[in-house]
Amino acid sequence: MAKAQIASIADIIIVDGGSTDGSLELQYLQEQGVSGLLVKTGPGKLSSQLRCAYAFALDQGYQGIVSIDGNDKDDPRAIPNFITALEEGVDFVQASRFLPGGVAVNTPKSRDLAIRLIHAPALSFSSGFPWTDTTQGFRAYSRKMLLDPEINPFRDIFREYELLAYLSHRVPQMGFRCQELSTSRIYPEGEVPTKISAVRGNLKVLTTLLLACVGTYNVPGTTRRTLTSVRPLALICLIGLLYSLLAFFPGWMSPDSLA
Repeated sequence: MAKAQIASIADIIIVDGGSTDGSLELQYLQEQGVSGLLVKTGPGKLSSQLRCAYAFALDQGYQGIVSIDGNDKDDPRAIPNFITALEEGVDFVQASRFLPGGVAVNTPKSRDLAIRLIHAPALSFSSGFPWTDTTQGFRAYSRKMLLDPEINPFRDIFREYELLAYLSHRVPQMGFRCQELSTSRIYPEGEVPTKISAVRGNLKVLTTLLLACVGTYNVPGTTRRTLTSVRPLALICLIGLLYSLLAFFPGWMSPDSLA
């Protein structure tokens, strides 16, 4: 962020969920151009952190939000492109390493296949938007979309990893303008660490994906551009078949490092 001089075009807010590596020392953050630090102390995981960040930004009057993981896999030099898209009226901007011009380096093969063959196709099918890279947290959202009561991302149902899948599913359905931008995502060489067993992690991700695709997380009573009964049934059958692959490809996805 500092090298890309992002602080000159946007306020940088860090949302911490329990880091213990000493990277949150206030003087250091100020020297790097960080404007604020939010620390999640309550229950929940990624979705709770994101809700905290979105609520703070909206309360401060920001008209758009760009989120990026703090694991140094994404290139922050793409952030100006996200800001431009928001300024041009896009409501949901998604980073994609798989678009022409995108770069994917050292992505574990099993994860690459899982995103291309399962996660992105399922959400494309359910949402009606041709997503290519749906597990990434490098995204941008408009204030208008986040405050829409028929989207309502601030519900307590979003605690772990549900929110990213839900927004990819529901935002296009509700008629908001969506766009993907080509970006790079670079993994370090070697095995990608995870805190959850492979099979358990796969089940968690696929279950969340299925629930999002069939509308479980939709705001009750919202029907605009919702799915017909045929699509959820087809999705249940499709994703049900995918569960049988878990025993053969146990390292496909893990909630601790989705993208």
